[in-house]
Amino acid sequence: MSSANENGVSGSSNNSREKTYKKTTSSALKGAIQLGIGYTVGNLTSKPDRDVLMQDFYVVESVFLPSEGSNLTPAHHYPDFRFKTYAPLAFRYFRELFGIKPDDYLYSICKEPLIELSNPGASGSLFYLTSDDEFIIKTVQHKEAEFLQKLLPGYYMNLNQNPRTLLPKFYGLYCIQSGGINIRLVVMNNVLPRSLKMHYKYDLKGSTYKRRASRKEREKACPTYKDLDFVDMHDGLYFDTETYNALMKTLQRDCRVLESFKIMDYSLLLGVHVLDQSHRVGDVNIVDGKRTVGQKVLYSTAMESIQGDGKAAEALTTDDTMGGIPAKTHRDEKLLIFLGIIDILQSYRFMKKLEHSWKALVYDGDTVSVHRPSFYANRFLKFMSSRVFRKIQPNRFSPSKRARNSISALKCSSQEVLSSQKEEKAEEMTDRLGGARSLASLDGQGGQHYMKTVHTARGLFLCSIFICHVLRTLNLSSDSLLLLFPFRCACSTFTLEDSGICLTSEQSTMDIDRDDDSVLDVYFVSLCRTASGLHL
Repeated sequence: MSSANENGVSGSSNNSREKTYKKTTSSALKGAIQLGIGYTVGNLTSKPDRDVLMQDFYVVESVFLPSEGSNLTPAHHYPDFRFKTYAPLAFRYFRELFGIKPDDYLYSICKEPLIELSNPGASGSLFYLTSDDEFIIKTVQHKEAEFLQKLLPGYYMNLNQNPRTLLPKFYGLYCIQSGGINIRLVVMNNVLPRSLKMHYKYDLKGSTYKRRASRKEREKACPTYKDLDFVDMHDGLYFDTETYNALMKTLQRDCRVLESFKIMDYSLLLGVHVLDQSHRVGDVNIVDGKRTVGQKVLYSTAMESIQGDGKAAEALTTDDTMGGIPAKTHRDEKLLIFLGIIDILQSYRFMKKLEHSWKALVYDGDTVSVHRPSFYANRFLKFMSSRVFRKIQPNRFSPSKRARNSISALKCSSQEVLSSQKEEKAEEMTDRLGGARSLASLDGQGGQHYMKTVHTARGLFLCSIFICHVLRTLNLSSDSLLLLFPFRCACSTFTLEDSGICLTSEQSTMDIDRDDDSVLDVYFVSLCRTASGLHL
């Protein structure tokens, strides 16, 4: 037996208490799995190849394996059991689609003892890993196995259309009957290779209600964290544009498939290997005295699952990267990402609807994990695209040193011209202000009326500057102001010394004589045009 390693492999020693599942010991279960699959797959090779028919999805084959053996089955030291195989021809087609030959399938599952993995979830399922890292064997409930049977025709169609997917790849569905107990099993692809240490591991659903790892889980050597833990620990994982687009396109397509099957409550299993720390002892796991090599099953690695058809898998998957997707942190740390969608055998049935309705009464219904499939898919994709996966922004164009010097010289010359123009205008304004002050000294009602008009004009000037900025933003000309009138403005809270505008004696006389607000309209348009010409 392999000892415990950093990726959650739960090795068992003679002194530790052996796990049981439905009153069946783990060792007896593993032995029955290997015996049953060995017999059924070997027997299937005698059947000729043919196209998969609709009735093939509902065929169930059964064989009895007594401990003393029979004419067809070998003897063994486990309790008597019956082994059932669901849709054997359909699953044979699935294995062939992913390049799995019968001999390789048997070699992976039956040659070496299966490795038991720890389960961070609340389902209570047992997980077994083959020694070559290719396959995961998981115990499932009766409803999940039944749902997978119903799902097979649609699953078959989806795989034919697109074998590159992050959805689970199912290679077999079996049932062990012993002592009146049924133990159902499903064989799937392995998402996280043991040969690379996963520095971080996450189970992400896109929800926030109770989505933190428990204290017990955190105490493990390689804990599986959840959504809120990821938000606290990471500022996103950054990919180049092509990889990001391929990843999100694959996720969107897979989520729409799950939504069409009314599936929800699935997760994204995410493993993060930090390349900058890979030189440390223990980061490259050694299994049975030798370093394991990459997975051989087609489309099984993360990189193969998201790439288009134009790239060769041999160029993407090496023993060093194990098919991981290159990424970076916001601190520019280099990473390898391994991921896949898991737990897709949860449909939105009556009990799930009841669970969501109850939690929605007590908590925020949009934050709980259980939700209707369409909402769940949209929330899942939004969380992945905004909080988990991010695109590396390309560097802006950086001009050469010579170009920067020429631009700087041009800026200096233009600033000199503008400053000289501003000085001339400032002197002109000062002269006009002097005239305004002399007019402001007039006694009587005419002078007071003139001062009121000047104060109002100052307010109009400030408003004109603001309107010019709005017009420039909207790409409108100053003539557009004519559509806004009649416009009225009254502002008399500024002092004459703070104002940069002045009216001539002829203009002020006209204001006093007409005493009409339409004059201010004309001034306002003129001021806006003047301010626009000054680029204020």
